[in-house]
Amino acid sequence: MTLGPRPTLASLREQNWDLIVIGGGITGAGVLLEAARLGYRTLLLEQADFAWGTSSRSSKMVHGGLRYIAQGQVRLTRDALRERERLLRELPGLVERATYLFPLRKGRFPGRWPMTALLGVYDFLAGIRDRAFLSNEELLKRVPGLDDQGLGGALSYTDALTDDCRLVLRTLLEAARYQGRAMNYARVTGVSRGDGDAATAPLRVAVRDLSDDATATLTAHAVINATGAWAGQLGGDAERIRPLRGSHLFFPAERLPVRDCLTVLHPRDQRPVFIFPWEGVVCVGTTDLDHPEDLNREPRASEQEMDYLLELLNQQFPRAGLGAGDVLSSMAGVRPVIRSSRAGKPSSEKRDHAVWEHDGVISVSGGKLTTFRLSALDALLAAGLLDRTGWRRARRSNVPLYAPIPAAPAQVDEFLHGNQDDDALLSWCLEHEAVVHLDDLLLRRTRLGLLRRDGGLSLHDRLQSLTADKLGWDAARWQQEWQRYRRLRDEYYGVPGRLAEAS
Repeated sequence: MTLGPRPTLASLREQNWDLIVIGGGITGAGVLLEAARLGYRTLLLEQADFAWGTSSRSSKMVHGGLRYIAQGQVRLTRDALRERERLLRELPGLVERATYLFPLRKGRFPGRWPMTALLGVYDFLAGIRDRAFLSNEELLKRVPGLDDQGLGGALSYTDALTDDCRLVLRTLLEAARYQGRAMNYARVTGVSRGDGDAATAPLRVAVRDLSDDATATLTAHAVINATGAWAGQLGGDAERIRPLRGSHLFFPAERLPVRDCLTVLHPRDQRPVFIFPWEGVVCVGTTDLDHPEDLNREPRASEQEMDYLLELLNQQFPRAGLGAGDVLSSMAGVRPVIRSSRAGKPSSEKRDHAVWEHDGVISVSGGKLTTFRLSALDALLAAGLLDRTGWRRARRSNVPLYAPIPAAPAQVDEFLHGNQDDDALLSWCLEHEAVVHLDDLLLRRTRLGLLRRDGGLSLHDRLQSLTADKLGWDAARWQQEWQRYRRLRDEYYGVPGRLAEAS
């Protein structure tokens, strides 16, 4: 029940696959798990690392989305809340309920009673009741340093937090329990029909292993394209996806001591922004901008986005005096949003997913982290691997998706509170989670590269020893990997603006 040792294309070519999934983010991982549970011989191929794209750079929230109710997306919110409750039951320690506070300001929209009504609908859809009103005194005790000018208390409710990247890895590990296979750094270069009748001939999938430049053509009865922001390119409709960039900043907890998740409106555009504790630091985000840049290049937060978030923080915490020097690291992700017929503001686009077919390939994109299982089931239905009855049954099923991994360190199942700087966890990741590059380990298997101001410099000697022992890296390979990691971390995850100018 692991992802290692990493397979070779030669070994995968010998298999006759029922399904090949392209894309190793949360949606692709969900497709792999659901298909493997149904007994299909399923292979997932990812062109970079697992969760390299949007699924390691989200807002870390497993939630229904209050603003989606206001936009009329009640079904999406209902589905997301039901999936939230499932994940809370099945993955304690990786998905955890968190208190959210919405400070109210006198004379500013929305007021107490409209928000109370909205939260009432939210609780009803989730099947729980945990909303409450906090007085100014209660609020300022919980959030010291919050601006008290015009403060009218706060409304409290709950949603959930996760580590999005670990959720992807945990789903891939679960799929391995059912013989689902996954390979990272395996770029699909083309999909075509084989010989025979066009409707029944197997699909041929051309693949290049980016770690050794080997190539192979694999065959499968069905192919599902779950490549997120790239889905429109492979799915024959590049204009279907509107790539939107969302950026976050990370701060030391001592500079921004919050213990609950704050939902506040930005003074510039009234967009909701979250300020929340996460894995020992504080995360602030997100922005919402069109991203016209090359999708194959690592996205990075701009200096303008950093200024936008700092403006909000210094309005809400005027005595903190936060600046660029307080930023530990940054993170930018490109969300695949299904483009509407109107070219409106990014934040006005709906977050539903879409499924479509092109040249025999089923594509699925859009949607939310929380509803990945439902997106996966819709894709399997479209691919003919689930019938309508099975699809309905699966959507309603309460059969658990996840079970504990007996041989793994506790942090694999309880990552949010685990010690990431632990040889047992690092060794497990190196041996069992298909680490190919050092940045896989420090940015996605763990978050040490984001959580430490030095990006993990103090771990240099320990990591060199561990990678030599577990992966067989010699001094030359280590030096190559260390330089690669430092460049990526500084240029794309560092303080915005500074290294962009130097690069």
